[in-house]
Formats: sequence, C-alpha cells, structure tokens
Amino acid sequence: MNSFNKIALMGLLLTSTFVSCKKSSNDFFATGTFETTEVIVSSEATGKILSLNVEEGQVLKQGELVGAIDSVQLYLKKQQLLTSSKAIQNRRPDVKKQIAALEQQIATAKTERKRIENLLKANAANHKQLDDVNAQILVLEKQLDAQKTTLITSNDAITDETKGVAIQVEQVQDQLRKCYIISPIGGTVLVKYSEKGEVAMPGKAIFKIADTNEMILRAYLTADQLTQVKIGQQLKVFADFGKDQTREYSGVISWISNKSEFTPKTIQTRDERANLVYAVKIKVKNDGYLKIGMYGSVDLK
Repeated sequence: MNSFNKIALMGLLLTSTFVSCKKSSNDFFATGTFETTEVIVSSEATGKILSLNVEEGQVLKQGELVGAIDSVQLYLKKQQLLTSSKAIQNRRPDVKKQIAALEQQIATAKTERKRIENLLKANAANHKQLDDVNAQILVLEKQLDAQKTTLITSNDAITDETKGVAIQVEQVQDQLRKCYIISPIGGTVLVKYSEKGEVAMPGKAIFKIADTNEMILRAYLTADQLTQVKIGQQLKVFADFGKDQTREYSGVISWISNKSEFTPKTIQTRDERANLVYAVKIKVKNDGYLKIGMYGSVDLK
C-alpha cells in the first residue's frame, strides 16, 4: 500500500465515528439536550473550613473525604459528657455490699433462734426468748427488703441518667461526623462555592458535583410518537458537536413522563404544530466527549 492510500485510510478511520452530513431537525425522531445527575454538597455543620481539597474539573469517588470543618468545641463537649457519664456511674451503689451487714445480722439471729429452740426442748429457756428473736428476725428481713428496693430504685435512676448522657454523646458524635466534607457521589466537580478559611454553616453550598459517566438526553415527544417507545427500549442517539459533525451513541429510555407539557422553546419536535409534548429521559454511556447542555437527537433503531 503506497503512502497516499495509507493517508486516505487513516483519514477514513478518524472520521468513521462522526456523521459528517448533518440531518435537518425534522429528520430525527426527537431532539433535546444532555444533562446529568447534579448534587450540590452543602455544609451540615457550623465552623471554619479547615481544609477543602476540591477544584473545578476534579474527579471524585463516592464517599471520598475532601475537607473538614472546625470541630474543637464539639470534641470538648463530647469529652465533658463522657466525664459526666463516668461520674454518674461512680454513684452507682454496690447492692451486695450495702445489704451484707443486714444479711449477716439476720443469719446471726437465725442461729440464735436455733439455739433457743434447742434450749426449749431441754427446758433450759422460755418462750419469750424465742418470741423476741423471731420478732428481731422479722424486723431485720423487712429492713433488708426496704434497703433492696431503695438500692434497686437508685440503680435504675442512675441507669436512666446514664442512657440520657449516652444519647447526648451520640448526638455530638453525629455532629462531629458532619464536620467532614464527603462527596456523596462519584463524578466531576462542576462548581466550587467555598474556600478554605471561610465560615461554613448548615445549608451553605460548598461545591457542585455531577455524575458525568452516564449522561441523560432529555427529549420531548408528541402524543403520536409515544406509541413507538417504551421504557427500556434502545435508541440511536446523536450528539451535536457543531460544524455539521455528530457522534452516534447507544441509548436506553429510562423514564417517560406520564403527563404532557407545553413545548419548550429550545426544543424542536417532528410535529412543530403540536403544543403539548411528553418528556423522556434516555441514558447514554459517556465516552468523555459528551458535555452538559450539548444538543442531541434520537432515532429509532
């Protein structure tokens, strides 16, 4: 193959992916613009932004840590609560030790009763002595029950108080987690709204990120066109690159509106006389060439 034929072949390969003869808008089944899932990441905490490693155009992974907000006061509050919880636990009475003295007195009184009973059998003691020791045991057992009830009630109150502090610790811990700035999705940073050193507050936008790996062509169909499409259907999608150049992709219909709307001014439909159209979303795998806001067209396969 001579050099002229090689150059001609290379030129053919480079242009084979583009459709150079651009159709008129009426030759397409429908047209629309490309969009994607965009998420504005906002602050969930109040404080100075200590770090923010985000730049426009940067590609982030889902769950990636990109910054942090000052959390010193929250950390100190958590430590204070943990100290309070420890102090509350130290007030918990030791039930076994608290009732040990009474249990010993009851055991001693029962031993005395047994001795008196043996003496009565030998006519060496009187019934009054037995009655006295039985009365003593009864009083001691009532005192033991009352003390057990008091100690259990005290322990239950301390347990409830400890649970309340533990809930406060969890609340602070949740606030501490919100001091970390994390990317909720994987994608490309479109806009950076905040900088390191600025004061953040709940709801303040920090950056906008979009999942550009999968683009969505939002097109509009007339009522008579709806009978030719369904969710999950594959279509040919053509991205408009200007200067009579388009690039073909494979798309899948992921959503069809169940209600009509007036034709957007920027959208051209096959039937220009139709006032009402139905929006559809067509998912297209991005090869890196598709951009947000780019015009696209659809043909049925």
